[in-house]
Amino acid sequence: MVIAAVMEFSGAVGVGARVADTIRTKIVDTEQFVDSPAVLMLGMVCAVVASSVYLTFATKVGLPVSTTHSLMGGVIGFGIAALGVNGIQWVQPGGGLQAINSGVVQVFMGWIIAPVLAGVLASAIFLFTKYTVLVRNNPVLKGIMLVPIYFAVTASLVVMLLVWKGGSYEVSLTDAQIPVVVVLVGLGFGVLVAIFFVPWLYRVIVKEDWQLRFYHIYQGPFLLRRGDVPPAPRGYNGRVRDYYEGHATQNEVDARRADLESRDSSNSNSTVPEKEEDPHSHSQRREHKSLVGPKPPGPWHSSDVLFWYFKYAILHGVDQDVAGHQSSPGDKDGGLASGNLDEMHARAKRYDNRAEYLYSFLQIMTAATASFTHGANDVSKFVFPPVKVPRYLEERLLTEIKVP
Repeated sequence: MVIAAVMEFSGAVGVGARVADTIRTKIVDTEQFVDSPAVLMLGMVCAVVASSVYLTFATKVGLPVSTTHSLMGGVIGFGIAALGVNGIQWVQPGGGLQAINSGVVQVFMGWIIAPVLAGVLASAIFLFTKYTVLVRNNPVLKGIMLVPIYFAVTASLVVMLLVWKGGSYEVSLTDAQIPVVVVLVGLGFGVLVAIFFVPWLYRVIVKEDWQLRFYHIYQGPFLLRRGDVPPAPRGYNGRVRDYYEGHATQNEVDARRADLESRDSSNSNSTVPEKEEDPHSHSQRREHKSLVGPKPPGPWHSSDVLFWYFKYAILHGVDQDVAGHQSSPGDKDGGLASGNLDEMHARAKRYDNRAEYLYSFLQIMTAATASFTHGANDVSKFVFPPVKVPRYLEERLLTEIKVP
């Protein structure tokens, strides 16, 4: 959480200016408001209010919703209402790649292209990892060899975002120098990982050296000279967790379904009370402790009832047992998602836990990168309403409202 908070803030401050500037000044043609700058401010307020109302309604009724899409729609709607369709900067005149890299069309294209590219790249990376590591003999050693490469690629992507996309800072690199910097920084980071982090991983995962701590990483290659690992203390379960613990196999899921179906048929043909479920059965839903609790008796203005209303308003969403509903194959009220998690986990192929453990470290870096880009992208929706108007509009606006 600390890493995510730092990376979100860093992305918003370091790179968010470019995205925020697009939303503020590249959608509605601000040049059209030279004679009426107050209308521009009012229109942005209307866009925020309309988006807020729609988001609240959509969230209440359970519609899939996006804050960014709603705000973009609000700004476009305000622009059309104030200036007409031609008042929106749909594309930049002149044609070519520059035309689709500006105005509204670049945002729309990003919404389409980014998910497709992400899906293609994610599939390619997973398939590459699967057939070069997970399904091979000795997947742990092969996975350790790939760790520096994945770290290097991730570092290169972050550097590319910083120096190519840029932000409020100025990057004094030519177009020919940027790819060189991106590749060299990624390679340098990969070399550091190979020198210091890979030996630590080898000792911890392959040699099961329970004595090592994270601060031993700085010893790098010298860790390979450590002697044999002494016996672990009693009760030590190792660092590598069982990622499949609690996930049923396909045979177990089929057996539960058959048991539930036989119970339903026997109950429909008999008046005998249903047999109590075995408390140790995995098919029984786990007990859910409500944070809100039942409504206490008494008038609505009593302190107990008012406090219950307060808890309900604050904790009602948190109080939903989402995991319990999704992993209960016999729950008829769980909706379409009921039982889906057990089915998905049962169908998934199981790999070496130690090989999967390798990627938990890489996942920290990729999650931090995702937080950084999320902060860079989503800062626009909180910045654009005040509108960064051109200087001549600002002077005109201050004159109209008589602010010294």
